[in-house]
Formats: sequence, structure tokens, C-alpha cells
Amino acid sequence: MKLSDYKMLTFDTYGTLIDWESGIHDGLGPLLDKLPLKLSRDEVLELFAECEMRQQAEHPQQVYSSLLADVGRAMATKWQLKLSDEEAQSFGRSVKHWPEFADSAESLKYLRQHYLMATVTNCDRISYMGSNARLEIEWDGIYTAQDIGCYKPNLRNFHYMFERARRDLGVLPHEILHVAQSLTHDMVPATQMGMSKVWINRRYNVEGMGATAPPQGDYTIEWEFNSMADFVAAHREEVA
Repeated sequence: MKLSDYKMLTFDTYGTLIDWESGIHDGLGPLLDKLPLKLSRDEVLELFAECEMRQQAEHPQQVYSSLLADVGRAMATKWQLKLSDEEAQSFGRSVKHWPEFADSAESLKYLRQHYLMATVTNCDRISYMGSNARLEIEWDGIYTAQDIGCYKPNLRNFHYMFERARRDLGVLPHEILHVAQSLTHDMVPATQMGMSKVWINRRYNVEGMGATAPPQGDYTIEWEFNSMADFVAAHREEVA
């Protein structure tokens, strides 16, 4: 099996192409400033992961910008702090400010020459517009949690993606290679769906799971790279 055997790449965006951990931590700045004791970045991100997974499971149809605001409120409650509505809503709207990884746009530009490309993302349509502008790509499909009515790792997200790829692009499931950073949101459900996968292990030199909750379930990984640039380099070498 080779990287070039596939007709289409599907991507997770946040954590894979957008540096959501930096975006989350920066967006929580007003709340973190109220903490009497300074916490490490990963301590903050781990609480975020816990609160986000709970909120997504309990409110699967909530638009992500609103859900993110409620995650901020839940974190404030956990720390026994007060977060104003404006501060919570500002955090909810912060996705458009989350930075892209330095290699994302150029890597997508290269891969676009070889594959159909789509993203299946736990974001809402409006928030994603800001991220898409940073990535400088015209996707063949953007499949958001808002469109689907639930969040990954729910398998409905992948069934929806399969159906849209088949209907709109003429691509069958076995012709799709899924590219993502999150073991929890992507590797586990994509394994359950029988997909081939590329793990972009952005945290390869950092311990812990960061802003992603630990995976619940088994998974396989067909390819692992530490960055999108490494993925592109492997593809270049293969097709040379």
C-alpha cells in the first residue's frame, strides 16, 4: 500500500492544520489571568479537553462557537472563578484567530495537485471560514459538525463524509486516506470505519495528550509523520 494509491484525502483541521492548542491557550487568556496560581499550558489544555468532550457528548447539536463559550464557563466553574458573558462569548468567537501551523498552507498546496481534498471538522461553518482563509485552500468538501448534527468521534461524521464523497465527487470509501492528529476524534473512529490513516503526530516531542482527551477504543495507524511537511516529503519521495 502506498500514499499515492488513494484518490482523496480527508483532513481533520484543528490540531492537524491549525495550531488549536496555542489558539485555545491564548483565547483563555482573560480567564487564566484570574487564576491565583499559574498553571502549566498542558494543565490548562487537559482541563479544556475534559470539558469539551463532555459538552460535545451532552449537546451534540450545539454550534461550536456557542459550545466553546460554555467550555470556557465550565473551566471557570472548575477553578471557582467568574467568567463574564462577554469573556465567554469572546472565547467562543476566537477560532478565527487560532494560528495555522507553519507548514500547513504550503503542504496543502502541494497535495492539492495529487488528490481531491476535504475536511471533516468539529467546527461550525462561520468559525471555519476564518481558519480556511489561513489555510489558503479551496476544498472539494467541508463537512462540519454543524452540518452533521454531532461531533467526532461519533461515527455519523464519517458516514456523512463517505456519502458526500460518493455523491458529490464519485469517490468510494476505500479510495479515501484520512489525515489527522487526534487519536480520540479521528484515529479510533476512522479505524472502526475501516479507513486507511495518516497520523500527524504534532506532539511527538511533548508528553501527554494536550487539548485532546485520551482515546477510548482501539485504533491502527498506517502512516505516522511528525508534521505535514514530513508527510509531503514522503509523498514526494514515493512518486519521484
